[in-house]
Amino acid sequence: MQNKPFSAIPERESPQPAAADWLWRPWYAKLWWAAIPIYWATAAASLTIPALATFFYNSAAASVLNVAFFPPTALLVLGFGFARAWLDRPLVRDPLSDEEIEELEQMKMEDEEWERLSPHWSVDIYEPDSGGLYVGNPLSLQHPGRRY
Repeated sequence: MQNKPFSAIPERESPQPAAADWLWRPWYAKLWWAAIPIYWATAAASLTIPALATFFYNSAAASVLNVAFFPPTALLVLGFGFARAWLDRPLVRDPLSDEEIEELEQMKMEDEEWERLSPHWSVDIYEPDSGGLYVGNPLSLQHPGRRY
């Protein structure tokens, strides 16, 4: 039996998720990534072989397969599992102290106070997003160049 030296640095219990675990390692991912260049190579070959184009690549099924074998589609679908695991990963840092929580709550209350002091953008005559109320809008009644 080997003696392991005690380390003061704790090891991570759960490793960070790796994108390769979802994008390449499953058998269906390998099959999908391998089929993509084959599909597009035959699609490029159909430009020179008219029989191939009329047989398959001008059909409605080709439109669906163009989307299925589009590389960003594979990345999006296979990356969904990685994104879900990455968002569900446990936090590695220590929890916040009571003082930090109180400070964050105080900052939130101050932000809410400032939001209450300013009018909503739809009724603020100095906000360009307010449409006809905006002073700079020539259709506004407050516009200095408006003629009645």
